[in-house]
Amino acid sequence: MVTTAGRVTLWGIEVFVATAEEGAISAASRRLGTSAATVSQQLTNLEGAIGTTLLDRGARPVTLTPAGEMFLRRANTILNEAEQARAELAMADLSRLTRLRLGMVEDFSADVTPALLAEMSADLMNCHFLLETGATHQLTELLDSRALDIIVAAETGRHDPGVEVYPLMEEPFVAAVPKGRIKEGDIAKQLRRMPLIQYTTRHHMGRMVKAHLDQEGITLSHRFELDSYHAIMAMVAEGAGWSILTPLGWMRAARFRDDVDLIELPFAPISRKITLTSRKDVLSTMPATIAERLRPLLKDMIVDPAVAEHPWLAEKLRLI
Repeated sequence: MVTTAGRVTLWGIEVFVATAEEGAISAASRRLGTSAATVSQQLTNLEGAIGTTLLDRGARPVTLTPAGEMFLRRANTILNEAEQARAELAMADLSRLTRLRLGMVEDFSADVTPALLAEMSADLMNCHFLLETGATHQLTELLDSRALDIIVAAETGRHDPGVEVYPLMEEPFVAAVPKGRIKEGDIAKQLRRMPLIQYTTRHHMGRMVKAHLDQEGITLSHRFELDSYHAIMAMVAEGAGWSILTPLGWMRAARFRDDVDLIELPFAPISRKITLTSRKDVLSTMPATIAERLRPLLKDMIVDPAVAEHPWLAEKLRLI
């Protein structure tokens, strides 16, 4: 994008904020999908227009000058107002929305996400959709850094007054065990005799499970810590051990489901919530509209099929 020196542009402000938050021109260029040279030129143009130095680009990481600290507060307000204006225009006439950056938790990648995008694309004819699929902690970081507008992910328990949250679904953690391995009797005792295939504690879900087990004083031996539902379910199907995951994880690894039994945890129950989150007061009513679109999709594609196959999930796996 070509800018004229002496003018403050939204693009220049966005480049400045990205560089200030990332601490490096190269990282800011990756976040914005442009070149390092473009970032550097935009910063030079902005500083020329304002008449002062905003960043010490010779420092590692790049640091804000006192003037930059002051301008950053205003810059964030300007970007929020611009996003809100775009959203208000879009809600008045959906054909006006030209960009939506959406983050979806990887659990929905095979079914819910394509269905949602198909529905939205019919209304937002001129909108360019940028989709980021990933783990909850990754999507949360991208929302915080303004790289995404809206995310659908697991609730992390944080209380950030700068975001608005729309609850969508609650699901219990369950035990995935090799087919036919668990017999009647003391299920907890039988599980303790088998190695646990643990979902990685590098991700929020794994840390959540570990914290719950620690709180309950439950110690389970494990040799494997994996970050892939498919790898975990494959190992369970082969009889290498059992795992604690959610119905969404079980459904995602569909090819192994016939060789895996899903049963209730014989310990204190634990569940997680899936929510839609956006920066507060930025996208007008659009986050609420997308949440309303998602709920029937979740019911039809996730809740109803899972409960039909495992009736004991009723009331545990539910829309909220």
